[in-house]
Amino acid sequence: MSTRDFTDVINERHSVRKYDPSAELAAEEITELLEDAAKAPSSWNLQHWKFLVFHDQQAKEQLLPIAYNQEQVVQASAVVAILGDLEADQNADRVYQDAVDGGFMTEEIKTALVSQIKDAYATRPEMARDEAIRNASLASMQLMLTAKAKGLDTCAMGGFNADELVKAFGIPERYLPVMLISVGKAAKTAHQTARFPIQEAIVWNKF
Repeated sequence: MSTRDFTDVINERHSVRKYDPSAELAAEEITELLEDAAKAPSSWNLQHWKFLVFHDQQAKEQLLPIAYNQEQVVQASAVVAILGDLEADQNADRVYQDAVDGGFMTEEIKTALVSQIKDAYATRPEMARDEAIRNASLASMQLMLTAKAKGLDTCAMGGFNADELVKAFGIPERYLPVMLISVGKAAKTAHQTARFPIQEAIVWNKF
């Protein structure tokens, strides 16, 4: 899989819903995509994501009704459920110990950061969910861009029954389903979309 100019990647990425069902991706190729996705930024570097990969056709068939029978679920080479970590604060000690061991951080700074994170999660009830969604979404976009850079197509799907997804695939309570992303080779070019002029989306300094 080759990598192309980033500007081309941004301009050529569109949501593809028709895939070549004969195109396969090896587990190693999917792992490579997810390695890139997991380099996305995250609050406090807590890496609030987990990737549930539907690779086997049987698993995709089981997912199909949960995703309201969107055909890309069974046609794509794989579907990735992006899960947000509601307990990402528990990653703090490991994340920062690695930094200490690598000489990037002092033990004192680690202790202060871990304390700050624990306090924030304990005193702001909305933080766990907000951060899980926010940071998992950053990884989601990075996955779609790296897939396009490698000649693959994707579609982000918010249309699925989250409760059924959790039940059917044994997702622990720690993880919140954020979106599904199909990955594969397009069988049909995505239709073009119109975008608002950027001037309508920019506000300078204050409303």
